[in-house]
Amino acid sequence: MNGRILRIELRRSVAPWAGALVLGSALAFLYLISGQWWNGTARWTAQWTPMALWTRCLLIVQWPLVVGLGALQGLRDHRSKMAELLATTPRPARHRAATLAGATAITLVSGFALLVLVGGVQVLAATEYHHIGWLPISLVAALSLVAGAALGMGIARALPSPLTPPVLVVAAFVVLNLLRVSTDEALPTAVLDNRAALLSPAVPEVREAFLTLTGAVHLGQTVWLLGMAATGFALVVAATGRGRLLALTPVVAGAAIALLVLPSDPRGTYVVDEAATARVCDGPVCVTKAHQDRLAQLAGPGRKALSLLHDTLGDSAPTTIRETTALRGIMDSPERSRTAVLVDFDDGAIAGAEGEELTRALLAQGLAPTCWARSALQSGSTGDIAAQDIAAGWVLGDLKPLTGTQHREIDQLEQAEPVWQKLKALPKAEQRSRIAAMHAAAISCEGDAFTVLQGGESR
Repeated sequence: MNGRILRIELRRSVAPWAGALVLGSALAFLYLISGQWWNGTARWTAQWTPMALWTRCLLIVQWPLVVGLGALQGLRDHRSKMAELLATTPRPARHRAATLAGATAITLVSGFALLVLVGGVQVLAATEYHHIGWLPISLVAALSLVAGAALGMGIARALPSPLTPPVLVVAAFVVLNLLRVSTDEALPTAVLDNRAALLSPAVPEVREAFLTLTGAVHLGQTVWLLGMAATGFALVVAATGRGRLLALTPVVAGAAIALLVLPSDPRGTYVVDEAATARVCDGPVCVTKAHQDRLAQLAGPGRKALSLLHDTLGDSAPTTIRETTALRGIMDSPERSRTAVLVDFDDGAIAGAEGEELTRALLAQGLAPTCWARSALQSGSTGDIAAQDIAAGWVLGDLKPLTGTQHREIDQLEQAEPVWQKLKALPKAEQRSRIAAMHAAAISCEGDAFTVLQGGESR
């Protein structure tokens, strides 16, 4: 590839616009629109793997546009009416194709690399857990952009029409949406066959900070995308109908091999990152390695909460505090434990609390964990939160609303105050009995904790 010609291509073709589109559209989407990518432990600037997956998620829009820009690049000779003239030159067609594709590939990869750099700088400042397991996710994303542009160029050379770029954009967008993956389950599942869905370069929205793609997915997608890129390049070079038919061989072979390699079950698509979920402990208080920077803040209030829980519940009290790593779908109830207070840093009552406020939140979680599914408000219903307010208040001696929940503090107090007054009017032994019954109902999810506090029976 001649360096001087490549520099001319970079200055005078649409190649720079392709890279600018990848970077600009992604940053505009991420920073101008408020969405799940800015919330919780799986936000795109919190950890390396979510950052890589969120940038892959954006390909649902970016990839069709890149295919269209590639087609626009491929129509250049046809628009300038120079195709026949260039065919008579001694320079091989593959050289011109390599320069054309190379310029576009350089700008696309550069634009995507800058996007990853923007996210990476923020992740560096946000976490102490660093690894390179996220790198294959981003490398496959960069390859998909290059392959999409090459395919667009090739199709435009084979079908030189002004309608080719917009038709390709629409067709690619429709295909990617048909292959979209649902995130309702604990592990994302495809509407169509899982292997076919994995032919899409885009990934679903990121809900779990500890999930990553398996090696089989990386391998299968790489083979498929290399076949696509080879077909695109061959179509650019091909001058006859037979040559164009032969050019389809790499993409067909790549798809066939990929479908043999890609997992047919969602459980083979995603795997829990065991290194990220490894426990880091300070005595009885444990968090995951990915969130080890939170341990120092959690340890002191955690020990105090465990001591208070033992004084309240005796031998039935939990003895440890640990971060929950169990996968669950939208409609699944949270993980339960009789021996541990389970901490979820996506719960605003815990994630944003410090000191005494954190001790209160841990007490509330240990005494009356909610049974609500993830599709409901993350912190439970108003009754659940009122029960937690009362339980923690009974131990600490004052009724205060939990902060950081999705319910207003005034609403919590309005519901909790009458029950609190009635509970405090009872003999001490009866008060303790109701707190124990409430705890048993909450742990088993066989009764409503707030109803038990009012003197009702658990189911």
